[in-house]
Amino acid sequence: MLSVSKLNAYYGPVQILHGIDLNVGAGQVVALVGANAAGKSTLLYSLAGLRTRCTGEIAVDGARIDGLPAYERVPHGIVLVPERRRLFPFMTVLENLEMGAYSAVARPKRQKTIEEVYSLLPVLKERHNQNAGSLSGGEQQMLAVGRALVAKPRVLLLDEPTEGLAPRYVNLLYQLVRSLREQKHTILIVEQSIHHVLRIADYAYVLENGHIVMEGAGEDILNDERLKAAYLGL
Repeated sequence: MLSVSKLNAYYGPVQILHGIDLNVGAGQVVALVGANAAGKSTLLYSLAGLRTRCTGEIAVDGARIDGLPAYERVPHGIVLVPERRRLFPFMTVLENLEMGAYSAVARPKRQKTIEEVYSLLPVLKERHNQNAGSLSGGEQQMLAVGRALVAKPRVLLLDEPTEGLAPRYVNLLYQLVRSLREQKHTILIVEQSIHHVLRIADYAYVLENGHIVMEGAGEDILNDERLKAAYLGL
């Protein structure tokens, strides 16, 4: 579903990512893990077309998108849930969800998709008239994921979705990821909660200083003592 080849990314003159090759199969949950400042979030933002100058190839289901601006990548199915959520705090839950359907692909299916999100995340239906800024941190994260789902992603990018969440919401978030996988959603997730994410990931990549240094099944990487000591600090 998602194919990345020889991706380099820069902040000004500084190169952050070096020749990244990465694939995410349809219906897979793929994890991207590594130490702080390894380049994980930069990779997601590069895929989404935000912030960075890039070279290399990015394709969704065989169609090149690396030359497109961010707003044109969304209709092709690349949808990012950014770190710290980036909701519209003075808009209601429902209005935030509706904003997810701005593209011509998602707009005709907006109401049906919102109902599907409510079924998946009942707390959002309960809070639909409440301003997003008044929600708890965990509820805001659920809303951020819900808004992304309304955009009809082909590849859902999750950047540190459990950061700052209470343990209850961490568990709920991973239950949500499992439910999305059962529904055949394709997910690329960056996460510091390594034990959680590698247990549910079909495949994982380890990033160090902008280079992929290891890849394999999530459980295999989780159980690799050498890798945990060298790259994950465990």
